[in-house]
Amino acid sequence: MFPVLIGLLLMGVPVGFALMATALAFGWYAFGEFGTVMYLFSSQIDGVASNFVLASVPLFVFMGSMLERSGIARNLIEAMHLWTHRVPGGLALSTIVMCVIFAASTGVIGATEIVIGLLAVPAMMKYGYNRSLISGTICAGGSLGTIIPPSVVVVILGPTADQSVADLFVAIILPGLLLAGLYLLYVLARCTIFPKDGPTLPRGTFDVTLAKKLKLTAVAMVPPIVMITAVLGSIVFGLAAPTEAAGLGALGAMLLAAFQRSLSRRVFIEALRNTLKLTCMIMLILLGGNMFTTVFISAGGSDVTTELIEGLNFGRWGTLVLLLAISFVAGMFLDWVSIILLFIPLFMPIVIVSGFDPIWFCVLFLLIIQTSYLTPPMAPAIFYLRGIAPPEITLRDMFRGVVPFIVIQLIALVIVAMFPALTLWLPDVLLRGARM
Repeated sequence: MFPVLIGLLLMGVPVGFALMATALAFGWYAFGEFGTVMYLFSSQIDGVASNFVLASVPLFVFMGSMLERSGIARNLIEAMHLWTHRVPGGLALSTIVMCVIFAASTGVIGATEIVIGLLAVPAMMKYGYNRSLISGTICAGGSLGTIIPPSVVVVILGPTADQSVADLFVAIILPGLLLAGLYLLYVLARCTIFPKDGPTLPRGTFDVTLAKKLKLTAVAMVPPIVMITAVLGSIVFGLAAPTEAAGLGALGAMLLAAFQRSLSRRVFIEALRNTLKLTCMIMLILLGGNMFTTVFISAGGSDVTTELIEGLNFGRWGTLVLLLAISFVAGMFLDWVSIILLFIPLFMPIVIVSGFDPIWFCVLFLLIIQTSYLTPPMAPAIFYLRGIAPPEITLRDMFRGVVPFIVIQLIALVIVAMFPALTLWLPDVLLRGARM
């Protein structure tokens, strides 16, 4: 099934249809009756359509689409530049900080990268930043929405892994901040050692008084803080389920757009259209993935996979490394939805039997998903940047720029693997009261 699926994808067949076609062909072959296959598929349609957790997907996407139009990102980057312009690599540092804040406000990865990139790339180009550093900063920073809540990736991963979305949201907070911190350390160290890669801005570039700096920063920070509080705060403190929090976020995005005087009929319709497109794409791939895994498991594929991995006799830690390595390689060729739907149903029983905490493994898996945004040939983050970058920034610059950040992501993966408390301590502390 996997070679056929990869072959269809390489031929240019859309992911959702490739998954469905492979499932239909092999299901018909395995069960011998077309009616049996269609019954399995109809049950999957009903399962996806009735999963209330997935109702948060269009709400989060709509929230991100509305924030694209509200001017929040522009205000943020201007405020960040006021404080970092005299630091080596200051514009790149402020870009990463802004990506963290925007990711925590939207949950939609493509929206973060495109909006931040449109604002930050011209500024860094203007002041002579190294083009590979610009590319790596935008691609890596823009993809932080994978590992920073409220992540749409987590909304899909939770039900697939049979784990609480709220637990996962809280569990990824510290690893997400750790990864962002490592990004900042790398940029600061590189620009300190090689000042030409990220020069400090001339004196007087942002020459404003301290009082004005504080005022502009406060005004720029209020909208994202409101969004983060509305979405994450309501989940962390047990006031709302993820779907309800997504509804609060969608409403908050509209109110903020109205406050910024950017809410109009045209903006509203464009946000709805973008939400419809992205949601249909995600749901179609989700449905196709469920069909694929249903046929694969029903035909005995999961048993064969489990026996194969156990037969390798790598031990529990060797098995963990193997599962993550398979996911890392798959990330070079498949999109994140396909990776989750294809591998998580196969991996989770092995993880549980091996005695690993499923929440901890899901966070490690999310860090691998994070790398898939940067690893060619698929590398969605590079494709997003290619669409908005000036001609001076070439694909070679982009590929060179993301390599150090991929290494940083793998370092973060090792740290989280060695110290599970980074993942498990916060959910235990914050959600314990909500469960009692």
